[in-house]
Amino acid sequence: MSIQPDHWIRHMALEKGMIEPFAHKQVRSIDPTKPCISYGVSSYGYDMRIAPSFKLFTNAHNAIVDPKAMAKDSYIDIQAEIFILPPHSFALAHSVEYFRIPREVLTICLGKSTYARCGIIVNVTPFEPEWEGHVTIELSNTTPLPVKIYANEGIAQVIFLKAEELCDTSYADRQGKYMHQKGVTVSRI
Repeated sequence: MSIQPDHWIRHMALEKGMIEPFAHKQVRSIDPTKPCISYGVSSYGYDMRIAPSFKLFTNAHNAIVDPKAMAKDSYIDIQAEIFILPPHSFALAHSVEYFRIPREVLTICLGKSTYARCGIIVNVTPFEPEWEGHVTIELSNTTPLPVKIYANEGIAQVIFLKAEELCDTSYADRQGKYMHQKGVTVSRI
């Protein structure tokens, strides 16, 4: 496998619809007076944005989080341009971008250092060959303080790995349960 450079990412996004909407360069400011947490194409990846839709896990109803049967009373839905992640808490969100991963590609996604330096751990599982959808993003606040999460700004970097040969079975071939997900998608079996 080889890591793919910025020109390959631009080609795949613009010609093949791999990332929509697509920022063809690194965006550091939407308005000169308002810097933002960067997003868009980087040297060997793409910095995706976080949408303004969050599921904040709460213990208000003494629910048990069950990955086989996610109870709706284990979280609350929040729409916000600036989301406050409480201390020692967890939330789900999703990417602004919709991804269509080619059969010869696998991705690894890592949280941006700006948030890591604030105690936010961003977890995203790999995007498998021929998976497509909005990316569900897991956010953990490891600090004893609330942390602001800025919607429509960068949250994580996606690194694209291109295989030398095609896989035998892709995510689409096995009809993966998270195929074509839109918005925040909770655990399902």
